[in-house]
Amino acid sequence: MDQGTYSDGFSQLESLLLYSFLDNSQDCAFKEKLQTLSCRHTPQCVPHRTAFHSFSDDGELQTDGNRSGHFQNGEPGSETGEIYQIIGAQLAEIGDQLAAEMQAGPVDDLVQQFLNANLSSEEITRCLSQMVEQVLKSIPLDMDQEKAKLVLAMVLAKKVVNNVPSLLHRVFSTTVNYMNQYLHDYIHNIV
Repeated sequence: MDQGTYSDGFSQLESLLLYSFLDNSQDCAFKEKLQTLSCRHTPQCVPHRTAFHSFSDDGELQTDGNRSGHFQNGEPGSETGEIYQIIGAQLAEIGDQLAAEMQAGPVDDLVQQFLNANLSSEEITRCLSQMVEQVLKSIPLDMDQEKAKLVLAMVLAKKVVNNVPSLLHRVFSTTVNYMNQYLHDYIHNIV
C-alpha cells in the first residue's frame, strides 16, 4: 500500500485526526491555510468547526453546510468522523501543554529537514520519527508511549508550519504518513 494515498479509512482517519488537532490547537498561526490543502494531501472531506468541506476535481472548495459530513468514497462515516474530530480536539489540549515545554532546537532541526528538497518522503518521515523519539526522551510524559508519540508528532508538525507556513502541504502529508506507518493500530483502536 502506498502510504501517501488515502485508499483506506485509516489514512483518512489519520488525516482527519491531524486536521482536527491543528484546527483546535492554540497558537496555530496557519489555521486559515489549512483549508488550502488539496485532495492529494487530505481526504475528500476535510472537517471544519462549523461545516464539512470537500474539494472538487478542479481544486475548488465545496461546503455541504452539514456538521455530520461525508466522504465521497463512503469512508469513514459521519459518526466515526465526528469521533475523530472530538479526539483531535482533546489531543490538541494536551499538545498545547506540551508545546510550551518543547525546546526550539528540535523544531529548528526539523524545519531544516523539511526544507531540504533532496529528501524523499520516506526519508523525511524517518526524520520526523527520529525527532519524535528524541523529544520523547527529553520531556517526561505521564501517558502511554503511543499516545505520547502521536501528540508529539502533531505538535512538531504544528511548530514546523508555524515557523515556515509554506511547508504546510509537505508537513501535513509527512505527518499523516508517520501516523500511518508507526501508529496505525493505535489510531484505529482509540475509538
